[in-house]
Amino acid sequence: MVSRKDSNKARLKRHKRVRAKISGTAARPRLAVYRSNANISAQIIDDVAGKTLVSASTYGASFEGNGGNKAAAREVGKTIAEKAVAMGITEVVFDRGGYLYHGRVSELAEGAREGGLKF
Repeated sequence: MVSRKDSNKARLKRHKRVRAKISGTAARPRLAVYRSNANISAQIIDDVAGKTLVSASTYGASFEGNGGNKAAAREVGKTIAEKAVAMGITEVVFDRGGYLYHGRVSELAEGAREGGLKF
């Protein structure tokens, strides 16, 4: 019998490895990405205080269109960057969440850079 590897378990293992090396501070918070098949979301987190400062996602009625494509990911990146700049956050540490820096994750990052975030 052929057994299939649990891809989410492997992602969480990669995520733990990445999180051991990076953390967000008040001066430079962490931009964390979560990607599902149908949606994508991002949060800017201060790990020292344990608080989410800004969030944006394709969930809910405020977002129009398909949430599971590259265009939506770029829009989420731009949205979170606009909210962060309004709060005075310009520099962040990018946390890809164990996902490959490819496709929707890289589009979200590019959208955030276009919006004014530096990482």
